[in-house]
Amino acid sequence: MDRVFHLFIIGAGMVSRYLAEMARALDYTVTLCDPRQHLLTEFTMPGVETICDMPDDAVKAHADADTAIVALTHDPRIDDMGLMEALKTEAFYVGAMGSAKTSASRRSRLRELDVTSAELDRLRAPIGLPIGSKTPPEIAIAILAEITAVRRHRERESRAHLERISA
Repeated sequence: MDRVFHLFIIGAGMVSRYLAEMARALDYTVTLCDPRQHLLTEFTMPGVETICDMPDDAVKAHADADTAIVALTHDPRIDDMGLMEALKTEAFYVGAMGSAKTSASRRSRLRELDVTSAELDRLRAPIGLPIGSKTPPEIAIAILAEITAVRRHRERESRAHLERISA
C-alpha cells in the first residue's frame, strides 16, 4: 500500500488555492486552516478539508511524519501560533512564507516564545525553492517543489538505512 502524504496549509489566500490544487494533483490529502471565516467561505475546492479555527490545535490533531505544514497568512498572530505547534510535531516539512527579513523577525519572535533552537532549525523560511517566483501560481510551484525535494530526500535516506540494516 502506498503512503498517503498530507499537506496542512495555514491561511486561505491565493497561494493557498494554487498550492492545494497542485498538491491534490500529486495525491496529497489537503487540509486548510484559517480562523477568518470570510476567507474560508470563498475557499471551496473538492477534496480539501477546511477548518475555521486557530491553527495551533488543528496542527496537533492533523500532523504526523507524512505531513508537510506551511504557514501562508503573513499574519504573525495566526502563523506563529501554528508554527510553534508544527515545529513540535513529526511533520517532515515545516515552512513559512515571507521575505528573508520577515523570516528573521519570525525566528526572533518564536525564540521569545520559547521555541528551541533545535525546533527553529527545522523551519524552512523563506519557503520554497529559489526559482524567482513572483505570482501566486509560481510561488505555489516553488513551495511544492521544495516539499517534494525534502520528501524524496527523506525517502532515499530511509531506503539507504534499511539497506545498511539488512546487509
